[in-house]
Amino acid sequence: MSVVVDYYFSLISPYVYLGHAPLLALTRETGARLAYKPVRIFELFSANGGLPLGQRAPARQRYRLVELQRARAERGVPLNLTPKHFPVDPGLADRCAIALCEAGRDPAQYMDAVLRAIWAQDEDIADRALLARALRDAGHDADAILAAAGSAAVAAIYQDNTAAAIAVDLPGLPGYVLNGEPFWGQDRVDALGAALRSGRAPFLAPAGPPR
Repeated sequence: MSVVVDYYFSLISPYVYLGHAPLLALTRETGARLAYKPVRIFELFSANGGLPLGQRAPARQRYRLVELQRARAERGVPLNLTPKHFPVDPGLADRCAIALCEAGRDPAQYMDAVLRAIWAQDEDIADRALLARALRDAGHDADAILAAAGSAAVAAIYQDNTAAAIAVDLPGLPGYVLNGEPFWGQDRVDALGAALRSGRAPFLAPAGPPR
């Protein structure tokens, strides 16, 4: 049986965009399987100490732009630092990924299209027509998936994923969890790869309150 990596994400995140292709390449190399878990990102921030971008100190906002430029150059992908449609509600886009998983479909190609739409193509990922196009282009039944994305069952999974991400102590997204060990950020794909290849026991926080 292949090893499972829980993949926590929201399709609004530039860091999810930057890490998505390298993560897929890693799983192809190692044979690991991804369990896709879209998360309500702002609830995760609130619970685990993060802040929405506009509420961060100006120095942190400026540093983010420097960091994104470095990551963009390292990954060799286009990335608009100030996309036209950001911030935007990613809820429907994220729930479509859940609906795909619930239908037994692989959401990776759909996710790639939506991530590129916001971060490379200046499109609005809250636009239902854009999501329908991304679903159809990836070979899915857009009408069926969009309908399922509006269901109470999918909303409950979205909330459960968020609670799970909070419980495993992820401060932000993307988050990759292997045997209970969290890896936070697109720049932790290599660390995840080392853990997968070595088969080592997970590194976990000691029990009890922090000291």
